[in-house]
Amino acid sequence: MMKNNKEKQFNFLGKKVTKPSKKLDTFETPANINYVKFESNELTSFCPVTGQPDFSQFILEYKPAQKCIESKSLKLYLWSFREEAIFAESLANKMLEDIVDAIKPEWCKVTIIQNVRGGLQLTAIAENKK
Repeated sequence: MMKNNKEKQFNFLGKKVTKPSKKLDTFETPANINYVKFESNELTSFCPVTGQPDFSQFILEYKPAQKCIESKSLKLYLWSFREEAIFAESLANKMLEDIVDAIKPEWCKVTIIQNVRGGLQLTAIAENKK
């Protein structure tokens, strides 16, 4: 019975997935969890002006309230930006808004660190504090 409930709860976990998704699966925050951090160096998008690819590091930090993000759905969410033309600052803000909407955390911070291009490295931080 528990397996059926979990299958209904998650859209991606335990399933073969061959395309990105903007949907973030969530689950109830376990007892005593007050900080969650995800990091990935596999975030890609491209510049809306030049069309050049942007390769970035993604860092998500949050203090959960009632929900946490399921990691496979987060990977698919990151993948969904591969073909998106967006500035890093807008990307950090869009991700923050989507994550806050999905889990309504006590606080949340999204950091995007673009790989060096043209001798410059860009870091954009979007943060939401209640």
